[in-house]
Amino acid sequence: MAVQPERTPQPERHETPDERADRNLVELLQELRVLQTGVQIVFAFLLGVAFTPRFTQLDDTQQDIYVATLLLTIISSAVLATPVALHRGLFHRGAKRRIVALSTRLTQTGLVFLALALNGAVLLLMDVVLGRTAAIAITTATTLVFAGLWFVLPWALRRP
Repeated sequence: MAVQPERTPQPERHETPDERADRNLVELLQELRVLQTGVQIVFAFLLGVAFTPRFTQLDDTQQDIYVATLLLTIISSAVLATPVALHRGLFHRGAKRRIVALSTRLTQTGLVFLALALNGAVLLLMDVVLGRTAAIAITTATTLVFAGLWFVLPWALRRP
């Protein structure tokens, strides 16, 4: 049985489209600050891994997973930082609504790359610790958790 959100009418905010764009941008930038911390932690972990003595013992597949995960982390960082760059470059040009719309799409894309990066880190760690079969099973489960919580749940709650 699907959980349906309560449909309570939202109080009217009495804000202009520009005020709404201002509020939405502030909220979005705050969310991105939280996400960037997670990206930085994963990136720091991955940088540290390459300089450990055990790194040279990784097999070719594990090294490929490492490289892919590192690149996914870098891409997610770049995509999730782009709304800040857009705001800095365009905020005095009256484009705030466009910035918010594009930044929302970029954030969704960045979440995909971040989920892939986090699951790549899980795959690498579990492969080293538990072996490939367990790593694939666990990573499949964590991928489903991310997909469910970050994408399916919001989509389901938006539906009327």
